[in-house]
Amino acid sequence: MGRQREEWLMGFYLNPDNEGFWRAVCSEIYVDKTGLIAYTNKYLNTEQLYICVSRPRRFGKSMALKMLAAYYSRGCDSRELFASYRIGSEEDFEVHLNKYDVLFLNMQQFLIEAEDRAITEYLEQEVLEELREEYGEYWRRDIGLAATLRKIYVKTKKKFIFLIDEWDCVMRERQESEAAQKKYLDFLRNLLKDQPYVALVYMTGILPVKKYGQHSALNMFWEYSMVNQYVFEEYTGFTEDEVKELCGRYGMDFKETGSWYDGYMFRRFKHVYNPRSVVAAMSCRSFSGYWNSTETYDALKIYIDMDFDGLRSDIVRMFSGGRIRVNTLSFQNDMCNFRTKDDVFTLLIHLGYLAYDFEKGEAFIPNREITGEFENSMSAGGWAEVMDVLRGKAIGKQECAGTAEGQRKLREELEYV
Repeated sequence: MGRQREEWLMGFYLNPDNEGFWRAVCSEIYVDKTGLIAYTNKYLNTEQLYICVSRPRRFGKSMALKMLAAYYSRGCDSRELFASYRIGSEEDFEVHLNKYDVLFLNMQQFLIEAEDRAITEYLEQEVLEELREEYGEYWRRDIGLAATLRKIYVKTKKKFIFLIDEWDCVMRERQESEAAQKKYLDFLRNLLKDQPYVALVYMTGILPVKKYGQHSALNMFWEYSMVNQYVFEEYTGFTEDEVKELCGRYGMDFKETGSWYDGYMFRRFKHVYNPRSVVAAMSCRSFSGYWNSTETYDALKIYIDMDFDGLRSDIVRMFSGGRIRVNTLSFQNDMCNFRTKDDVFTLLIHLGYLAYDFEKGEAFIPNREITGEFENSMSAGGWAEVMDVLRGKAIGKQECAGTAEGQRKLREELEYV
């Protein structure tokens, strides 16, 4: 593991060690995603340094942050850890290796521990305490985090890399408090936007950041979401080749694996698999619904029960294998302000319940695992009759699953449910 940790400037928030990523690579199944670091190196100290990657839960967001912390943090020596992986063969591998002060901020943790206090006040208290240990000569009791970091930069010219997990937890869990959301967004803007001490911000969450009503505090971010991951497509989940290798290693049927966990698609990578579920299936040697979904099925039911014109019939169409066109541009990037059924469907895309074909602008249910989530949500309330039809009780099973004519009859039958 290289030199002893005591020689390194290690903290919990400031310059974390590489233990989290060590655990990942020492696990029974690890798929090399270190190629992502080549992109973050490319964006360091450029106009593209503000990166927000939004994905559903269990799609490796926290894993990526642990990897980036292990690579950039001055709190460890990670040469041995990365040398045999993809990033180790890049020309600039050692240029940025363990050369930066890193601030690793898990917003969900701050939100929970803050209790009755504002998350921003608690965060500043905790991070400033660690900064005082390392940069005590620049610390003053009467100034905040952003001002302290500016003083450190002016005196030392050292820049910071910010790794922010669960950035959107305030938006998801404080939906009723517009004031708390605005205060939080203003805090992030002041901490990050146009600050000379910022070398890179890599921020993850479930939701994109562009719009929250009329408040656009974080409009400096480049967004990589489930609508379009751009250069990060390969790192969103497992690729087809990666899953083929795992199926060969564990003696699992590749086609069956695809029917359960494939279905997410982008422009270049047409087959992206849910990574958590694939790992579980390989480890257990069994196909099942392993994904701990972004919400409970009761919450999913709230979304699909929303009374927008045509929403129910569109869900039925997708449930029977069809696709629907979705306008993703009107979505306000929150979980409560819905104006049209397109907003509901766009949220379900971000939550991972629907896949999205960017080139065609169409949404669809990606695989058997997610079909099971919809079945759970639709089995109660006003969807019971729909489920009867979908199970083939209203028309023959062969018609439901087979010909185009059967699909047409199924849709006609459902119009009367």
